[in-house]
Amino acid sequence: MAAPSPSRTSDWWRDAVIYQVYPRSFADGDGDGTGDLAGVRARLPHLAALGVDALWFTPWYASPMVDGGYDVADYRAIDPAFGTLDEAEKLIAEAAGLGLRVIVDIVPNHVSDQHAWFREALAAGPGSEARARFHFRPGRGENGELPPNDWPSQFSGTTWTRVPDGEWYLHLFTPEQPDLNWSHPDVRREHEEVLRFWFERGVAGVRIDSAALLTKDPDLRDFTEGVDPHPYIDLDEIHDVYRSWRAIADEYGGVFVGEVWLPDAERFARYLRPDELHTAFNFNFLACPWEPERLRATIDDTLAEHAPVNAPATWVLCNHDVTRTATRYGRADTAFDFAAKRFGTPADLDLGTRRARAAALLTLALPGSVYLYQGEELGLPEADIPLDRIQDPMHFRSGGTDPGRDGCRVPLPWDADAPSYGFGSPAGTAPWLPQPADWGRYAVDRQSADSDSMLTLYRTALALRRTEAGFGDGAMTWLPAADGVLAFTRDHGLTCVVNLSGAPVELPAHRARLLASGPLDAGGTLPPDTAVWLRA
Repeated sequence: MAAPSPSRTSDWWRDAVIYQVYPRSFADGDGDGTGDLAGVRARLPHLAALGVDALWFTPWYASPMVDGGYDVADYRAIDPAFGTLDEAEKLIAEAAGLGLRVIVDIVPNHVSDQHAWFREALAAGPGSEARARFHFRPGRGENGELPPNDWPSQFSGTTWTRVPDGEWYLHLFTPEQPDLNWSHPDVRREHEEVLRFWFERGVAGVRIDSAALLTKDPDLRDFTEGVDPHPYIDLDEIHDVYRSWRAIADEYGGVFVGEVWLPDAERFARYLRPDELHTAFNFNFLACPWEPERLRATIDDTLAEHAPVNAPATWVLCNHDVTRTATRYGRADTAFDFAAKRFGTPADLDLGTRRARAAALLTLALPGSVYLYQGEELGLPEADIPLDRIQDPMHFRSGGTDPGRDGCRVPLPWDADAPSYGFGSPAGTAPWLPQPADWGRYAVDRQSADSDSMLTLYRTALALRRTEAGFGDGAMTWLPAADGVLAFTRDHGLTCVVNLSGAPVELPAHRARLLASGPLDAGGTLPPDTAVWLRA
């Protein structure tokens, strides 16, 4: 008998399937070439039919868009390219009417250089209270001509920029993204007020960008590889921030998910203590290669590091920053590493897509919650962006060696035969990033009519996950399996088998087959790079 999904309970976040919306590339409602909230509102039925529980929106705030909206100029205003605050409130309400919760993105480490605070700081001059909200310092060297320290950037290049009066300001990302000083009470108070602002508008949760970077060494000491504590990653003081945030979230019944990149499992788990964040992204799983031993170890490590704080794991295969799954799994090196991204890396898309289908069933069967990135349900590959159309600052700050992240941000195809594949209006402007010539094959309308499509697989899998017993939060047990095979069982006899070997394998004893990522062999064996859900 089917059991109700735990995601319908008050602890919905413990096993929810959350869909990431990158608004600029989701759907263009006004035909100007940029995705917007009107486009999202028109496509909400697609998301409801897909079967997800919540939508996470990457920043939709007023921004110069130097870094895709992660350079925020005003947290209480929607960028005009996306719409208005009134439209955002309507979207939140309309999504709720379809059973979809909304999660917004907060970027607490930095703001845009067009933010009112930073403009005030530049005008106020050295020693001012306005500059104390940021990290302004005199330079080193005889005439202050050298940066205050040697910290490495998250985006390549320098982390300091000098202003005309001679002082320097810190930016771990681009110069247009000055870092905030989290020891200043104004910074803490402002972000707490922003959280309340959005919770009062009905959002269910907040995703925290670069969650481990906020607090900095007060002396801004130089960086030395291997010396702890790191001067700006995961300082102990950061937990005071998240304890104060959690108290606010608890007032509204809201939840947090943190972007926490940390190799230390014990320190990672500290962010998930009962009075801090509810969940954090599982980047070790995202970056893991398509290799059985590595995947099993990553799954075990993930569950082990979450167990002491009773936090649910999250599972994610891709997002707006990383190479799309179908492409990555078709490469010789199926892992993901920002430092390894290069132009012209070949990929076997047929192989990668087959593996991506199997990976979908694997992630959806694991204990905890799952994040899907828009277009993942369509099996979109990474797109090759012409050099003269690349916009991502990661490309330019690398000196042109890094292809950047635009290839996973190409506007979605909705209608195979429409201009811009239905992304915008028929007479609209061309999309802000060029869509590949074969994008029609991935369009929603075409896949909806295909029983073997990636979209159909996701719709079927999500419907089963919602209605069948055994999915979601809870325990799992590994089963004996042949080399190269991952097999585990959940409650109520739910079993997942993934064949990562090079040969077909026999399935364990079962009374029903719920879903397979691809056709089984004539004898009922599971082919390579295929996954299946069984009921024992």
